[in-house]
Amino acid sequence: MKKPQTLGRTARLVARLTLGLALIYAGVGHLSYSRLEFQAQVPVWLPLDADFVVLASGVVEIVLGLGLLTWGKVVPITGLAAAAFFIAIFPGNINQLVEGIAAFGLDSDQARVTRLFFQPLLVVLALWSTSAIGFVQSLRHRSQ
Repeated sequence: MKKPQTLGRTARLVARLTLGLALIYAGVGHLSYSRLEFQAQVPVWLPLDADFVVLASGVVEIVLGLGLLTWGKVVPITGLAAAAFFIAIFPGNINQLVEGIAAFGLDSDQARVTRLFFQPLLVVLALWSTSAIGFVQSLRHRSQ
C-alpha cells in the first residue's frame, strides 16, 4: 500500500499534468477553431482589439501549459503565473454572464453563473498542483 505522502504527490502530478494539457488545448482553441467564440467573451470595455486579446491569451495558455508539463523550479513559478492568469481572465467570464453571451455551450445564465464558481477552483488547482505556496514560503525563509 502506498504511503499517503506518495499518494499526495501522485495526485498533485496528475492534476498538474491535466491542467497543463487543458491549457495547451484551450490555447490552441484560441488560435484556431474557437477563436470567434473567445472573441465574443472579451469585455467591450477592454481597450484592446478582441482578436489581439484572444491570440495573446492563447499563446500565454500554451506557454503556461508547457510550463506545467516540465519539472524543477519552473513548475511552481508557472503555477503562480497560471493562478494570476486565471484571475486576470475572470472579468471575461463575468462579461459573458452580464452580456448573456452564449458561447461554449453556456446558453443560460445558470450555466454562466456555475462557470464563475469554477474559476477560483482553477486558481487553487494551479497553486496546489505545483506546490507554489510552499515555494514562495521557502523563498521567504531564505531571504530572512
